Amino acid sequence: MTRHSEKRLLDQVRDAIRLKHYSIRTEQAYVNWIKRYIFFHNLEHPRDMGIPEIEAFLTHLAVDKNVAASTQNQAFAALLFLYREVLKIDLEGPIDSIRAKKPQRLPTVMTREEVMAVITAMSGTFQLIAKLLYGSGLRLIECLRLRVKDIDFAQHQIIVRDGKGMKDRVTMLPDTLVEPLREHLQRVKMLHQQDLAEGYGAVYLPAALERKYPHANREWIWQYVFPAAKRSKDPRSGVIRRHHLGTSAIQNAVRKAAKLAGINKHVTPHTFRHSFATHLLEAGYDIRTVQELLGHKNVKTTMIYTHVLNKGPLAVRSPLD
Repeated sequence: MTRHSEKRLLDQVRDAIRLKHYSIRTEQAYVNWIKRYIFFHNLEHPRDMGIPEIEAFLTHLAVDKNVAASTQNQAFAALLFLYREVLKIDLEGPIDSIRAKKPQRLPTVMTREEVMAVITAMSGTFQLIAKLLYGSGLRLIECLRLRVKDIDFAQHQIIVRDGKGMKDRVTMLPDTLVEPLREHLQRVKMLHQQDLAEGYGAVYLPAALERKYPHANREWIWQYVFPAAKRSKDPRSGVIRRHHLGTSAIQNAVRKAAKLAGINKHVTPHTFRHSFATHLLEAGYDIRTVQELLGHKNVKTTMIYTHVLNKGPLAVRSPLD
C-alpha cells in the first residue's frame, strides 16, 4: 500500500466523519488510530484485512502498549467506523481480542471547603469556569462549548447541547453566578463587536445549522460564552475565526490552584463535577434527579457517588463508631 493511497483513504475517513457531524477531536483521534492500525500491519490496505488483524492490533495495544480500557475502546470504535462507514464492509462474527483491564477507581471528591479553597486560588475567567463546573455539574468540554443562547438567565438554567452521547439536557444556573456571567458576557460582546468591525466575527456552526441559518454564525446569540483570546485558523475549513477556549489552559489553572490551596488530592476540572454530584446526594436530593442533571444514561453510573455517603443500601457503619 502506497502513502498516496493511504492519504486518499484517510481523506475518505475525514469526509465520513464530517458527514456525521462528529467533533474535530473525534476526527483527529479516529484518523490517528486508523493510521496506527495500517502501520502496525506494514501498510496493508484495511480492505485486505479483517477480524484477525483487528484482534491482533487491539491485543497489541492491551499487552504491549498497556493502554487503558477507554483508550482501547476508542481504537476499536475507530476501526469499526472505518469498516462500516467508509469501506462499507460488514465484519461478520465477534471480535475476540485481549481486552485492557478497566480499573475500578472511585472518583476523587473534594469537600465543600476544599472546593472553595481551589476556586478562591483562581481568578478571572478561569475562576468563573471552575464555579460553573462545580455549580452546574458540567463536563469541561460542555462548559467551553456553551453558546450565549444556552444561558437562560430568566429560568436560571443552562442548556447543554450535544453532550456526551449527542444528548441535550438542562442543568441549573447558580444564583450567585447570574451577575458575574452577565458582566462576563458584556466583555465578550465587546470582543465580538471588535471582531465584526475587523471583518471577522463568524463562529463555527455545524454544517446543518449553517445551511439552515446562513447568517447565524455572526449573530451574538451563537457566539461562545468562553471565546479564545486569539483568532485561529479552523483546521477543517481553513477559515480564520475565534474558537472557544482550549481545555489545557483550564486544566493547568486548576492543577496550580489545587497546589496553591494545599489540597493533597489529584484535582482536575472533572473533580468539580464529581463534587457537585456527591454534595447534591449528601444534601438529600434523589439520585434520579442527580442522574438527569449529570446526563448519565444509566443510574448505575451515578450510583458510584454514594461511596462517600453515610446513607443508602451500601452504607456500612464501623463497629468502632
